[in-house]
Amino acid sequence: MTQPIAGRITEHFAQLKDPRIERTKRHQLLDIIVIAICAVICGADSWPEIEAFGKAKQPWLKQFLALPHGIPSHDTFWRVFARLDPQQFQQSFISWVQAISDLTQGQVIAIDGKTLRRSHDREQGQAAIHMVSAWATANRLVLGQLKVDQKSNEITAVPTLLRLLAIEGCIVRLDALGCQSEIAQTIVDQHADYVLAVKENQEQLYHDLKDLFEDAYAVGFREVPHDYHRSVSKGHGRLEIRQCWTLSDPDYLGYLRQAAKWPHLHSLAMVRAERRTATETTCESRYFITSLEGRAEQVLHAVRAHWSIENELHWVLDIAFREDESRLRKDHGPENFALLRHIALNLLKQDKSVALGLKGKRLKAAWDERYLLTLLSL
Repeated sequence: MTQPIAGRITEHFAQLKDPRIERTKRHQLLDIIVIAICAVICGADSWPEIEAFGKAKQPWLKQFLALPHGIPSHDTFWRVFARLDPQQFQQSFISWVQAISDLTQGQVIAIDGKTLRRSHDREQGQAAIHMVSAWATANRLVLGQLKVDQKSNEITAVPTLLRLLAIEGCIVRLDALGCQSEIAQTIVDQHADYVLAVKENQEQLYHDLKDLFEDAYAVGFREVPHDYHRSVSKGHGRLEIRQCWTLSDPDYLGYLRQAAKWPHLHSLAMVRAERRTATETTCESRYFITSLEGRAEQVLHAVRAHWSIENELHWVLDIAFREDESRLRKDHGPENFALLRHIALNLLKQDKSVALGLKGKRLKAAWDERYLLTLLSL
């Protein structure tokens, strides 16, 4: 096998435990994984398409894979990934991501969930699986993912995912469902900061924040120690003005009736977003608690950065990788294929050698074997 691939992909996935019994191992597990990664990069969205890719590229793949019995059938790909331990696969993925990336201090890590809508099986009483992902907004990388148990929700999955990640010095951004003191404690334990959105699901906290900021706003924040930042952006026929106020004085933190239960709570924030178009103007206020030291500019950046997990991860998975159309349902297959998409997305996002969008890069990888090899060596 060539050194570029051996130094990256295979180094971190070679230790996976093969789920097959010995007498059925006609194809090496690492061969199966590498073929699947290459195929998904090049546009494959199903096991038959992965087999078709492998057969079309067999002479090229033979240069660095063993392929003792040629290309596995689509049934073999399906059986292996349906049985492959997703936790082990995830650990290998996280190890690989940490090797190819260097998270900068203060980078925003967005945490959010996404449902694989067609992974349900009504006959078996199986609901569509829900995945929670961590997205490095500056590096544009998926850091990790975790399937939410059918009998649970994101609240229990998020701490487990966070404990798997190396996020020291980063800012973890979660929406209202993740506004839980246990999640905040997990973030602090990982030596990171948090910015948590507060909505009506935290009724007492929400109303305390709302009352506090409405009173301060009514007097123009006069005689209210605060920090302030404003940003303006134009595009798509609209003007957006965002303002952020932060309060970090202990007297104002003490206004919250349950302030003591939030670890390292240093600041409260209100973000007021005004949107103007040719026909209407809308305005919305949102509230946040954070372990940051009260810099409004930093808080506003973290709030805005969270949207990139929707625009650059979830939207891309649906549009470019057709994730919501996938009918994979059996055992661990849907979860493991979702991880294959994340591997492919990370490799494509990290490549800066060509001025093409994601679709163009996937097409180029399918056409140009040298370019595909370049992606695998990232």
